[in-house]
Amino acid sequence: MEAGLIERASGNGAPQRRPSAAKAWLKAIELTSQIEAEPRHLFADVVEQWAKRQPERLALLSDHQSYTYRQLSARINQYARWARDLGVGIGSTVCLLMPNRPDYMACWLGISIVGGTVALINTRLVGQSLAHCINVARADHIVLAADCTDAFETARPHLDRVPQIWRLGPGSAGADLDAALAAADPRPLSSAERGDITIDQRALLIYTSGTTGLPKAANVSHRRILSWGGWFAGLTDASVDDRLYDCLPLHHSVGGVVATCSMLRAGGSVVIAEKFSAEDFWDDVMYFDCTVVQYIGELCRYLLKAPASGLEAVHRLRLAVGNGLRGDIWEAFAKRFAIPQILEFYAATEGNFSLFNVEGKPGAIGRIPPLLAHRFPAAIVKVDAERSGPLRGDDGLCIACSHGEAGEAIGRIGTADRGGGAFEGYTDPAETAKKVLRDVFAKGDAWFRTGDLMVRDEQGFFHFVDRVGDTYRWKGENVATSEVNDAIRECPGVVDASTYGATVPGADGRAGMAALVVDQRFDLGIFAEHLSRRLPAYALPVFIRFCRELDVTESFKQQKQRLIREGFDPAVVHDRLFLRDAASGDYRSIDPAIYARIVEGRIRL
Repeated sequence: MEAGLIERASGNGAPQRRPSAAKAWLKAIELTSQIEAEPRHLFADVVEQWAKRQPERLALLSDHQSYTYRQLSARINQYARWARDLGVGIGSTVCLLMPNRPDYMACWLGISIVGGTVALINTRLVGQSLAHCINVARADHIVLAADCTDAFETARPHLDRVPQIWRLGPGSAGADLDAALAAADPRPLSSAERGDITIDQRALLIYTSGTTGLPKAANVSHRRILSWGGWFAGLTDASVDDRLYDCLPLHHSVGGVVATCSMLRAGGSVVIAEKFSAEDFWDDVMYFDCTVVQYIGELCRYLLKAPASGLEAVHRLRLAVGNGLRGDIWEAFAKRFAIPQILEFYAATEGNFSLFNVEGKPGAIGRIPPLLAHRFPAAIVKVDAERSGPLRGDDGLCIACSHGEAGEAIGRIGTADRGGGAFEGYTDPAETAKKVLRDVFAKGDAWFRTGDLMVRDEQGFFHFVDRVGDTYRWKGENVATSEVNDAIRECPGVVDASTYGATVPGADGRAGMAALVVDQRFDLGIFAEHLSRRLPAYALPVFIRFCRELDVTESFKQQKQRLIREGFDPAVVHDRLFLRDAASGDYRSIDPAIYARIVEGRIRL
């Protein structure tokens, strides 16, 4: 057996190669070490290299569309030529509104190789939320899949200006992109045709709600894409023989960049599902003969709650990689589904450091190994829960947390060779400034604020606790309370509202809860209908509480801590409480019996 490798058996008895933690880190370092030395080598060039070495190996596949490496490279070149002919280049942005499918990757890889920035738009958004994401991108063009036309039309009245629409699929909206691509040359572009595009240029805008406000567009350079692909290809020990199952949204950094680029970096294959389905999950894993799955924590919990399947433990999986797998279900998930190895990690789209739990310690989100600690310094500092800001000592500097003490995780801003990670920020300079914490441990230093509460144990492993401030995570999405509150206040009869996350026993994240002050015009049915048009499904309040008034500070800022503590227990809360029915969308009263069923997990939220 090769040194540094551990042989393990999968659920069906097949031998599995699992690298030691040290070997995994060294491979990741090796795969990322040449990025700076080749500043004009972009991720599309990685695909092109594999297309020359293994043209007929499948790169991306799904139920309805598949690309070999040769076909993917050709499709990337067609998108690149189309974009170039439009004048798309450095400084230009194209919005992409398309469901999960292999062509999604080809689109943004092609546009970005000629210097364009591609804004990856959440396909679950509607109305003003969708319009906001398109507006902040300031795009001249939008690639619009026919499936997303109806959603786009709800946003049109709220757009500052309507980008040129390029339609993929049947319909009457915009120009026919299928025809334009069919006429484009599939051969690689020359260096002169590509222009002077380097890893420093911005490739993507990926939206994140951060800690407050509407979604923010995070800048993602070509360097970060190459880095993500290399780190994860190394740490997962990916190879040409791997096939990863990806049912996460491609407009997110994990599903659309980390999962896909890690496998393509290694010459492997990615199975792209249109969306997650607990019913279809193991059928897909078996049908496509996958060896790796990408997860988020909620996905694992849904699978555990699903009825047993005859296929769930006879697969060829060697690894499950993802983030958000909580300690209370870690071992149950691994045992029931015969997962030989779990690689949990922590990263933020705009963040400047990552944590990896290569050792497989249940419940930990990862650590930075000693050999990399000088390159990517991370720390946890004490915070004021009411102000959601750092506590400072008499010297004006932040106070580091002790082992086991919860605080906000931060990462030093800089470059790897000077003890720090890059923070590329957002399109809005003001929002960028909010994420930078200065004079932390020394006058003049700068650190990135993650907005996440964590604790670090004696072994150096980080453990996630919660989000700092108002943003909460529900159903795999970060929800900004200000956005929900704005939508609620537009409803007739709402005098005031306060939105926050409520802890639900046995559930990942926090469920949305809104405390309302209403007058005689308020109608609960109209309220539910209004929000369903205004907000994506994951942002709809699960719980409603009717109050006579809301607590505010002397400066009229809402105080939510009491509301958060009291939750939705009718034995504690004497106000009227309501629960949103996940099937009908209606709200119904919460009594002690309903509360008990929620706590016992017998009601689907």
